[in-house]
Amino acid sequence: MPKRYLLSLFLVFTLCSVHSQTVILNERARAATIDDVLEDRLENLLPRLMRREGIDLWVLISREYNEDPVMRTMLPSTWLSARRRTIMVFYDPGANKPLEKLAIARYDVGTLLKGEWDLSANPDQWDALVKVIQQKNPKKIGLNFSQYFGHADGLTYTEQGEFMKKLPKAFHDRIQSADRLAISWLETRTEKEMVLYPMICRLSHELIAEAFSEKVIQPGVTTTDDVVWYLRQRVTDLGLDTWFHPTVDIQRADDQRFDHLRTFSKRPGTQVILPGDLLHVDFGITYLRLNTDQQQHAYVLKPGETEVPEFLKKAFRQGNRLQDILTQRFKAGKTGNGMLEEALKQAESEGIMGSIYSHPIGFHGHAAGPAIGMWDNQKNVKGTGDYPLFEQTGYSIELNVAVRLEEWNKTVRIMLEEDGYYDAGGFRYIDGRQTEIFTIPRRAPHLK
Repeated sequence: MPKRYLLSLFLVFTLCSVHSQTVILNERARAATIDDVLEDRLENLLPRLMRREGIDLWVLISREYNEDPVMRTMLPSTWLSARRRTIMVFYDPGANKPLEKLAIARYDVGTLLKGEWDLSANPDQWDALVKVIQQKNPKKIGLNFSQYFGHADGLTYTEQGEFMKKLPKAFHDRIQSADRLAISWLETRTEKEMVLYPMICRLSHELIAEAFSEKVIQPGVTTTDDVVWYLRQRVTDLGLDTWFHPTVDIQRADDQRFDHLRTFSKRPGTQVILPGDLLHVDFGITYLRLNTDQQQHAYVLKPGETEVPEFLKKAFRQGNRLQDILTQRFKAGKTGNGMLEEALKQAESEGIMGSIYSHPIGFHGHAAGPAIGMWDNQKNVKGTGDYPLFEQTGYSIELNVAVRLEEWNKTVRIMLEEDGYYDAGGFRYIDGRQTEIFTIPRRAPHLK
């Protein structure tokens, strides 16, 4: 086992603090872990991806505070942004030789990219980059521009213009979009990352369970906004980040319609939580450069109730069934649009009124990779939906089912989202999924 990985394990067990049931590393341990994962990705993953996509020279260019989304994932843990203009060059010499990893900068970028700008020989940074390109004489030069994937479109108009003015004409026809390479870098999860990810998802699950409990909610007093801000504050207190503002919604036996617009763009103001309410939360955290995205439900017990009503349990099972229908269609090579079409057709045959809007997850919450539907597009997502499924990739299985409840004389939506992983062994949830609705308060086993 590499010494660096042993050091990371040592830090995990000796330099961490416990804030809930799950261990959270201190800043020094986090930095060591991030750098260890990054080194493994650059040394072992990137060569394979460059050869798969047929690009032998990949150039990333960013200016400070306007970083390419891909470059941000390649910066060392102690680099919180690019510096001045940062240029990274990855060159594959072929014949299974190691990649050459260069920084056209006055200094090295961490320990992984060697600085290659000799100011005395090339006072202009662009001249230094061109000199490297001429020396390597690549067949294909990949730049980060993309029509459909914002994650792979990080090269700005100004930087591209400056670069092309300096690049000799003989190399212009070798330029191509590196969007497939950029996406594959972002979407592929390594073994080391998948050792970390379950605990990250577990921590996120624990925070939801805590927020949806009597520890936080007093029916008749606590509002939906109280729960939202409890989650925000709890995440901050733990030294973590959220990548979006959480939401908490209520469905109850009233005449209010609960549809997609209400869920995504026209939520009502703060509401007091009452007995008999079906609560829904959408929540995610960022930790060790990885993200979670989860949606779960809780039911507030009425006086005299000890469990969730059977009609809500039955509705919830339809949500779990739609999850199964979708994940059973995960197969390498299928496009997001293909999986969407197959899953919706199967759901319809089973009498399930479902909507699917699942997305990749990893370095970003709404990450690079195949889009599997959009909440406002259940037919064909142009561009991102045409991208194929690859192994070693992560997804948030996000969807809902509309279920008519005669007991409430209305249709409710069971909205679920759980993080999963797909590889040669098939699809699995990283930390399981919710299969039963929480009760508020929880049932105390010693009380009857």
